[in-house]
Amino acid sequence: MKTLKTLILLSLVVLLAACGPTIYKSAGFEDSKSSIKKLAILPFTVSIDSKKLPKGVTVENIMESQMKTGYDMQGVAYKWLLQREKNYTTQFQDVDKTNALLKKANITYDNLSTSEKGELATLLGVDGVISGRATLSKPMSEAGAIVVAVLIGGLGSTNKATTALTIHDTKSDLLWKYDYQASGSLGSNAESLTNALMRNASKKYPYKVSK
Repeated sequence: MKTLKTLILLSLVVLLAACGPTIYKSAGFEDSKSSIKKLAILPFTVSIDSKKLPKGVTVENIMESQMKTGYDMQGVAYKWLLQREKNYTTQFQDVDKTNALLKKANITYDNLSTSEKGELATLLGVDGVISGRATLSKPMSEAGAIVVAVLIGGLGSTNKATTALTIHDTKSDLLWKYDYQASGSLGSNAESLTNALMRNASKKYPYKVSK
């Protein structure tokens, strides 16, 4: 089992070949620069292809993995932005506080995606929210099945990942969106996938300190 886990961990390497990103800014985005000062980062919405589940993997395993991965990606995105906060005109709410407030309001991972972004921003006491989405395609390999079944939280082997970041204000207006598609040999590491997204998205993050 030790050898098996070692092999699994070695497989959690992501080699990304990305298509060009698609960026959207609202017509009124410039006006938002004076009002958007603090943002909360929500747990990511993660969708893993479950059409052809390997032996030993259940839909419940996939759902649990999606939820854990969503929180993992939220944490990595927060860490990434926090480390570069001095370069931005916005601050970022601690994700532990964000998640505690969501839990207190009975907002779960399952119903988070159907909640109004503006209402969430108001609830969290911030000027807007950053939400993320990751859709992983192609069936998992047996190695991916082991990751999900044994470790619970892997993404599963995939060769394509479509990710996105969005920013909404307290009126639920979409201010900015960044779509990013990665392809190639994608492993099962949420941190690697999020780092790949943030490495690219942070270059285009719209609330930057003027030089």
